[in-house]
Amino acid sequence: MPRVDWVFSMLAMAVALVLPLRVTGARAAEPFIIGVSGDQSGPYIDVTGPGQVLAAEMAVADFGGRVLGRPIVIRFADDQNRPDIASANARRWFDVDRVEAIVGGGNSTTAFAVLNAARQAGRTFLVVGAGNPDFAGKECSPISTQWAYDTYAQAAATGAYLSRGNAGSWFFITADYAFGHALERDTGRVVAAAGGRVAGSVRAPLGTSDFSSFLLQAQGSRAGVVALALAGQDLINAIKQAGEFGLVGGAAGQRLAGLSLLSNDVVGIGLAAAEGLVASESFYWDRTEETRAWTRRFNARLPGKIPNMVHAATYSAVLHYLRAVEAAGTADARAVNARMKQLPVNDFNNAGVHIRQDGRVMNPMYVLKVKAPRASTGRFDVQEVLATLPAEQVFRSAEEAGCRLGQ
Repeated sequence: MPRVDWVFSMLAMAVALVLPLRVTGARAAEPFIIGVSGDQSGPYIDVTGPGQVLAAEMAVADFGGRVLGRPIVIRFADDQNRPDIASANARRWFDVDRVEAIVGGGNSTTAFAVLNAARQAGRTFLVVGAGNPDFAGKECSPISTQWAYDTYAQAAATGAYLSRGNAGSWFFITADYAFGHALERDTGRVVAAAGGRVAGSVRAPLGTSDFSSFLLQAQGSRAGVVALALAGQDLINAIKQAGEFGLVGGAAGQRLAGLSLLSNDVVGIGLAAAEGLVASESFYWDRTEETRAWTRRFNARLPGKIPNMVHAATYSAVLHYLRAVEAAGTADARAVNARMKQLPVNDFNNAGVHIRQDGRVMNPMYVLKVKAPRASTGRFDVQEVLATLPAEQVFRSAEEAGCRLGQ
């Protein structure tokens, strides 16, 4: 071989060896982006909103800020409770911004839109905030997990507690989308199993400010329990207006059930209006010293706010996801999802919690009762824990859920 050809051949080999190293180095320097999708401006702003973004940021900080040699970045987008916007945000993140995972999803309808985008992109989706149990059922996926709660668990916890001894008759005021429909369906099943009956129901559009006509129908039904299958600001408005109507304790002797009531909702409603309401969450800020310490950190960043189970589960989901990425040595969604199911979930709110093959995170649920004003020691001292229910008691069994992964 002529010397000139030999020199060029050696140079080509050197370039071929160096280029992959440079590409790998460039990839390692890219931010590892996690997107937070939820309501940042509408009726669920206090359910998800800035608190959910903060919880994700706290998880990143506690993890150490880097994974696979890449700095971790949290981005967020307002889905405005619209599936078309949620889908567009997710697709842009996946296709253009190279986002590795999305956490949140907002309400169930928007979360289904994000799930479809995540499936097509082959990226991770941590469902936190959406309550439809089908995310770990017929819509289960090898790239997604469902955290915090679902409507089946809330029905099994809150509905069963309120149906003890005498289930009686129930009337539902229901959010008119997937979450509300599922919550009414699942609670109705619990009521029927306890020997009660559903006297009727009415559907309220998302973002309703005036519940007077719905409350009048509930009052006219003379049902023993008026069940509010609502969430966020809609639930707060309905409870306040029910008090103004004198619905509770009136001639019909009706009780009010806030099926998806969260601790921060109670702060917004006030103890006088919410006293005695029973609800269930997978987190209560004043349950243990660890939950109190985490809440102090949260409150330092969001003064005047306390976290709910969606915020706490967002922290858990992001931290556990990052641990799985590190353990798997890759961000590949299927590989990471499989590793997440192998590792126990351990953090300030969970101890040895496992994730089922269908993606259901098997955390316990706590039955909570709103305190009387005289029993409260401070603004945020709003509930007491009545019972701790194991996951196996409140979530659908894997067989009943109907996930077909691996079949």
